[in-house]
Amino acid sequence: QVQLVESGGGLVQTGGSLRLSCAASGRTFSDYAMGWFRQAPGEEREFVAAISWGGRSTAYADSVKGRFTISRDNAKNTVYLRMDSLKPEDTAVYTCAAFPRNRYFNIPDYAKSDFGSWGQGTQVTVSS
Repeated sequence: QVQLVESGGGLVQTGGSLRLSCAASGRTFSDYAMGWFRQAPGEEREFVAAISWGGRSTAYADSVKGRFTISRDNAKNTVYLRMDSLKPEDTAVYTCAAFPRNRYFNIPDYAKSDFGSWGQGTQVTVSS
């Protein structure tokens, strides 16, 4: 299994920006499609964004489309989530996850699943 460690969370004001990072180790990073998910207090975990193994394809939840950008650097074994125009409703624990590269199109479905390798998460708080 691949091990994942997120960083970059914090407290930001409405309209601000953050960039989350997720560093992978243990296996060949390019074997995996990657996803970002989030869970707010009292809510179920939800899909945020996904990126294919080579970075050519990306997908976003409607709630973040146009504001968030997912990217990856396979040479650095890292996937990123750039978050702009943040809103209070973006407040959540953000977690990255790795899936076999042929499961890219299924990533949104895994929000409520234990399938894949998951990090511990990083807190993002957006103040109004």
